[in-house]
Amino acid sequence: MKIYKDKNIRCLIIDDEISSQRVLQHFIKDTEVLELKQTFTNTSEAFKYLQLHGDIDLLFLDINMPQQSGLDFYKGLQHPPAVIFTTAYPQYAVEGFEVNAIDYLLKPIAYDRFLKAINKILNSTSRSENSNDFIVLKENKALHKVFFKDIQYIEAYGDYVKVILEEKVIVTHSTFSRFIESLPDYFIRTHKSFSINLKRLNHLSGNQILLDSHTIPIGQTYKANVLKALNFQS
Repeated sequence: MKIYKDKNIRCLIIDDEISSQRVLQHFIKDTEVLELKQTFTNTSEAFKYLQLHGDIDLLFLDINMPQQSGLDFYKGLQHPPAVIFTTAYPQYAVEGFEVNAIDYLLKPIAYDRFLKAINKILNSTSRSENSNDFIVLKENKALHKVFFKDIQYIEAYGDYVKVILEEKVIVTHSTFSRFIESLPDYFIRTHKSFSINLKRLNHLSGNQILLDSHTIPIGQTYKANVLKALNFQS
């Protein structure tokens, strides 16, 4: 499966239960990185759609479907998208993983468990494409796809990290030191509690950096590295 870096994950729901469809539709709507293209109650209509639309990245597929099981349907696809199986019957889990399913969600599905499944597909995609241009952040019960270029700076916030963007601030659970390890090399730590995007730097004066509309402190311990990154000499 290929997920284009400038688009969300395009997905289908294939489930004959209206109540399950509504739950998944609600979850997808609340998850920023997902884009629902269509919902089907039977595999035959879903098959026709997939023949005409080759840009689907992910299926939410019920295993216990009428006429044809979700497993048989998926095995019959020539170029299948990634799949997350959903069912009320746990005995199908082993079969689901035999076809390299991303995950298996047992009904009734909780949103936290749903997010774990989405994280799996995002992580596997990032590794397979060696992508280094975005990060997926969890804030409360929502996932946000954030491009590194859009981050102005990072600030330590207790057991959390504040990620400051132009139009919003995302607060995600992580240690500061662990989080900055995931950043590209054009981010530099300026203080024990701050790391900045060098591409956003406007002005440096004394022990302060002007970053767009923000003023960021430079700790004495980090000043030499900051100056070196800017091709200055202390």
